[in-house]
Amino acid sequence: MDKKQLALEVISRLKAEYPAAHCTLSYDKAWQLLVSVRLAAQCTDARVDMTTPLLYAKFPTVAALADADVSEIEEIVRPCGLGRSKARDISACMKILHEQYDDKVPDDFETLLSLPGVGRKSANLIMGDVFGKPAIVTDTHCIRLCNLIGLVDDIKEPAKVEKALWKIVPPEEGNDLCHRFVLHGRAVCIARRPQCDRCCLKDICRHALEQDSPGLGS
Repeated sequence: MDKKQLALEVISRLKAEYPAAHCTLSYDKAWQLLVSVRLAAQCTDARVDMTTPLLYAKFPTVAALADADVSEIEEIVRPCGLGRSKARDISACMKILHEQYDDKVPDDFETLLSLPGVGRKSANLIMGDVFGKPAIVTDTHCIRLCNLIGLVDDIKEPAKVEKALWKIVPPEEGNDLCHRFVLHGRAVCIARRPQCDRCCLKDICRHALEQDSPGLGS
């Protein structure tokens, strides 16, 4: 099957395996997801979800975070790593939301990209999860699984993987598919020790097929 057909089959099987596709970061409001995804850089979602309640207990609104001293934010988010730069970005981002967007998160992709600390992955996550718009979030799980399965060919740069997936994944499926990649990557296709024998994709995954037939080319 070609890559488009493969993508549709992967979507179908992962949908059956993980019916409830969802963001693994906890949040109640759009601006909180912006904060969480910035904190999640080089940090586990579990650690982020332990930290954000402490942050919001002290600074419960966009305005409160915008007015907060960066050092106070840093003190709370330090366990997530890169505390200084993350605190600086969160502070600057909340100031812009407060001063320019009436404490609301904009629903335009390019505008999101212009916010401090927001890259394509974060912007896509906001567009898909908050606003229900077509999105492809190329996090480490997505990139790794797409290369293993054969949806992309040895592409590691997030923007290039995103571009390749837009060509083969129906727009309305992209966001949920990426969430399911995270769930599958944590439960079965674990980094450096994928459990191919119990994978629902084992008969269509390039990596699994090559493991069964070492001489098989990609």
